[in-house]
Amino acid sequence: MMKKRLKRLLAAPLVLIAAIVVLFEEWLWDDLQRIAAAVGRLPLFRQIESLIAGLPPYAALAMFGAPSLLLIPVKLAALYFIAHGQPALGLMTAVGAKIAGTALVARIYALTHPNLLRIGWFAFLHARVLAFKTRIHEAIKSTRFYKAARRLRMRMRAAMAEYFSKRRTLWRSRWEAALKLSRRRR
Repeated sequence: MMKKRLKRLLAAPLVLIAAIVVLFEEWLWDDLQRIAAAVGRLPLFRQIESLIAGLPPYAALAMFGAPSLLLIPVKLAALYFIAHGQPALGLMTAVGAKIAGTALVARIYALTHPNLLRIGWFAFLHARVLAFKTRIHEAIKSTRFYKAARRLRMRMRAAMAEYFSKRRTLWRSRWEAALKLSRRRR
């Protein structure tokens, strides 16, 4: 009985951290994939995406792993900033690298997923990782903290959507014009 209480007490902070990471990852993955897909509709990126989607399985695997390798220098720069007395700049660099890397990996995954699953060992590991991830997500999503954080996120998202739908900014106008121009060229 005492061991169970101690185990729960020690696990509580880890569950909290895991819930935060899962919520953050979920938010980043879905939203950044949509943003990357919107950028991918621009003519130059559309051509690059079609090349990536047409890669053979092992080339697709290399492309899928490339963002992790490309971000190593950025993460080292973040460590350099932190070690040299600029922790805020280091943290911003690390967070920026995480966001950019997640967006890139999410988009590349969406493009290469069918070809990656043609690799036997990758398909086997993919199924196992997804099953494990599903179990972890279900456990975390059942916590009160996760549910409260998700409700807060949804309210914030709705408030931001309402605010931005009423406000037409310079960047939004330019983005809409670029999308309109890219549609005309099709």
